[in-house]
Amino acid sequence: MNDITLGPSHNAPPARDFLDRTRFPVDPWKLSEVRYEADDLGTTETLFSVGNGYLGLRGNVEEGRDSHTHGTFINGFHETWPIQHAEEAFGFARVGQTIVNVPDAKVIRLYVDDEPLLLNVADLLEYDRTLDFKTGVLSRTVLWRTPSGKQVRIRSSRMVSFAQRHLAVMTFEVTVLDAHAPVAISSQVLNRQDGEDEYHVGRPKAGAADPRKAEKLARRVLIPQAHDPEPVDGRLALAYKCAESGMTLGVMTDHTLETENSFTQRVVTSDDLAKIIYRVDAQPGQTITLTKTVAYHTSRGVPGRELLDRCRRTLDRVQSEGIEKQYEDQCEWLDAFWERADVEIPGHRAIQQAVRWNLFALMQAAARAEGQGIPAKGVTGSGYGGHYFWDTEVYVMPFLTYTTPHFARNALRFRHSLLDAARTRADQLAQKGALFPWRTINGEEASAYYAAGTAQYHIDADISYALSQYVGATGDVDFLNREAVDIFVETARLWADLGFWRTEEGGTFHIHGVTGPDEYTTVVNDNLYTNVMARFNLRRAAEAVRTVQHADPEAYSLLVKRVGLEDGEVDEWFRCAEGMSIPFDDHLGIHPQDMHFLEREMWDLDNTPLSKRPLLLNYHPLVIYRFQVLKQADVVLALFLQGEDFTPEQKRADFEYYDPITTGDSTLSAVVQSIIAAEVGYHDLAYRYFLASLFVDLADRHSNTSDGVHVASTGGVWSALASGFGGFRDLGGGQWTLDPRLPDDWEELIFRLTLRGTRVRVVVRTSELELTIEDGEGRLAFDVRGEEVVVSPGSPVTVALKDQGPRIKGEPKSPIGTKRADGTVISAIVPGA
Repeated sequence: MNDITLGPSHNAPPARDFLDRTRFPVDPWKLSEVRYEADDLGTTETLFSVGNGYLGLRGNVEEGRDSHTHGTFINGFHETWPIQHAEEAFGFARVGQTIVNVPDAKVIRLYVDDEPLLLNVADLLEYDRTLDFKTGVLSRTVLWRTPSGKQVRIRSSRMVSFAQRHLAVMTFEVTVLDAHAPVAISSQVLNRQDGEDEYHVGRPKAGAADPRKAEKLARRVLIPQAHDPEPVDGRLALAYKCAESGMTLGVMTDHTLETENSFTQRVVTSDDLAKIIYRVDAQPGQTITLTKTVAYHTSRGVPGRELLDRCRRTLDRVQSEGIEKQYEDQCEWLDAFWERADVEIPGHRAIQQAVRWNLFALMQAAARAEGQGIPAKGVTGSGYGGHYFWDTEVYVMPFLTYTTPHFARNALRFRHSLLDAARTRADQLAQKGALFPWRTINGEEASAYYAAGTAQYHIDADISYALSQYVGATGDVDFLNREAVDIFVETARLWADLGFWRTEEGGTFHIHGVTGPDEYTTVVNDNLYTNVMARFNLRRAAEAVRTVQHADPEAYSLLVKRVGLEDGEVDEWFRCAEGMSIPFDDHLGIHPQDMHFLEREMWDLDNTPLSKRPLLLNYHPLVIYRFQVLKQADVVLALFLQGEDFTPEQKRADFEYYDPITTGDSTLSAVVQSIIAAEVGYHDLAYRYFLASLFVDLADRHSNTSDGVHVASTGGVWSALASGFGGFRDLGGGQWTLDPRLPDDWEELIFRLTLRGTRVRVVVRTSELELTIEDGEGRLAFDVRGEEVVVSPGSPVTVALKDQGPRIKGEPKSPIGTKRADGTVISAIVPGA
C-alpha cells in the first residue's frame, strides 16, 4: 500500500501521498533515502537520528557543514538561567532550563585532491542513506565524482549502543576507484554549543518566536575543564562544566585507521576542538577504513577529569571486546525488543514501515533514560528545551508498561525522585501535598506562562494514572510499597486541599482555577478532564494506602512515618472522590469542557485560512481563550482514560460535539481522537486520524519535525493500534478487556501485551480474536465483549467476533447553530476577518 492518503476533514490534510516513494522507498524494516535533497534537511536530520534514551545523535551528515541544525544531546544534561518576568508575581517559575548541545563527535570531513565533499554541491552518482530498525545502525553509501572527475565511493555508519549506554560507534570508509589521489580525513570533536563550526562560523538567527523551540543562550555555556594536549594512539578527550547548572561532561574518542595505503596523522587539540587528521596517499581500489568509538559521561557535579576516567574505561572495554561485539550486542538487544513490542499489519508494507519507525523512535527516546525522564523530543532535537511533560505518563508510559515494564519502572522512579521538589512547589502555591511541574528537567517548574503551564494541575493525576497502570499490569508490590504509594498520598492531598465543597448544591466537590490538556482554554472552573482524573487519583490513593495497610503492616508503618499520614485522610479522599463535580449539560446531552465553556461562541475553523494555523502562532492567547476551540482533545481524552465512567451514548455525544471544534494544533490530539472515533463507530475517521498521527514526523505534518521527534505522538501511535483498533483497555486491578475495531481494509492486526510477567500475542481478524501466550508461565483472563476468556501457556484461544463494533459513516457535523438551554444559538466567527 504505497498510496496512503487522508480524506478531507477539518483536522486532516488534503488527500495526497505522505512520502515521495521515489526518494523514500517502502521497506518494512528500514527507512531509506535514495536521493539527497537539501530543502528538508531539518526533517531528515530528525528522521535519521540514532539514540538510546541517554545519548542521541541527530542525522547530520558526517562532513558536518551541510546541515539545518547540528545536534548531539544527552538526556538531562542542561543549563539553567534566571527567568526574567516583565511583571513579577509571587510563585512564578524562577529557574529556566534547557538541554545543551554537547560536543559533536559525528564530524568526519573528507578531502580528495584537497577538495571537500559537500553534499549540496557534490556530483553524486549514487546515494543511499538507511536507518535499519533491526540493527539500529544508520548507514550511508555515496558515489562521488570529484571536480577533477575521479570517482570515490564513501561508506559510513553510525550507531548509538542500546547495550552500552555511554557508547557510540562510527565507521567511515573511502575508496578512490579509478585513480591515484591524495586523501585527507579530519575526524573531530567540536563544541558547537559555544561555536557552530571549527572556524567559529555561527548560524543565522532564528525567525519568529515559537514557544515549541528551545531557549537560546547568548553567553558561553560550556566552561572547559580539561583536554589532552598530547593524546596517545588517536584518543581525543574534552571535559566541560555548565556555567550555571554546574553539570559536568566528559567525551572521549578512539580512532583506528586501516588501509594498505601509506598515511600520516596529526592531532590538534584546544578547549573547544579536538581533531585527528589523516593524510593518505590513496591508490586506486585501495580502501581506507576509519573506525571511531565515542564515550560520553555526565554528572550533576563529579569533576570532569573523573568523567574522562569513566570514558576511558568504556573505550578500554570496547577495545578489549572488539567492534563486532558491539554490533552483535546491538542486534541481540533489538531482536528482544521487537519480539516483545512489534506490531504487525500484514499486507500493508508502507503502514508497517511507518509503525516500526515510530516504535523504534519511541525506544530511542526511552530505553536507557535511566535516572532521567523522557524528553518531549527524546534525544533527537532541542525542541521544548529538552523538558519532561505530562505527555510521558499519558502517551509514552502505556507502551513501556505493556511491552517493557522495566523501562516504565525507571521512568516512574524518576518522577518519584522529584517528589520533594513537587512538595516545595505545592507549598509555593499555598497547597498541601505535592504539585509536579508542568515542564522541567531538574524538578523545578520551568514554564514562565502559568496559565497554560503551572495551572495544568492535572499532571498530578496523570502521574498517578501511570503509576496505577504500571502497578496493575506488573503486580510490582515492592514499587507500590516503597515509592508509588508516596506519590499517591501526596497528590491526593493536593486535590483534597485544592478543591472545595459547595453544600448548597447538595455537597459537591469543585476544583476551580485550573487548565486542562486543551491549552486554548485556560484557568477555568471544573475542567471535566481535571475533575475526572482527580477523582481517579483520590480513589486510587485511598485504595493504595488500604492495600499496603492490610497486605504489609510493616510497609504501612514505614509509609506513615515517611509521609506523616494522619487518621481520617484516607476517608476524606474517598469522600472527595464521591462528591466530585462532573459537569453535564442535560439540554445538549454532553459534558461541558468546563463550567462556562458552552457560554462561549465558536471559532469558525472551516473558514480560517491555513496561513493562520496553528492558532497559537497567529493569534494572541486572549483572542483564542474567548472561543469554543480546542488545541487538542480534552473531554475526549477523559473518555479514553476513564472510559468506564461514561456510557456509550455519552461517549458518542461528547465525541460528536468536540471533534469538529478540535484544531489538532497539538500532535497529542489525533491519536486520542482516533481511539474514541473507533470506539463509538466513526471507523473511517478513526483511520484518517491514525494515519495523521502515524506520519506526524515522517511527513512533517506540523512543520516542526526539524526540532526533533514528537515522542508522545509515537507513543500514541501504539495506543491507537492496541487500544483503538485492538480495543484493549486496562480497568485496573488486573481487569483487562478487548473489544476490537479493525479497519475495513486490514485483514489482521497483531500486537503483544506483557501482563504480570506473561506476554500474550493478540491477533485481531475480521471475524475472530486469537490469544496466544508467547512467553511466561501465567494464565491471563480477558473480558471480550462481556465473555471471560482465559488463555494459558501452550493453549491458544480463538474467540469468534460478530463484527468490528458499530459503524458510522462520515464524520460529526459542526455544532455551530446549535441552541443552548437558554435558547441562544451558538454562533461562529473568524477573529479579525
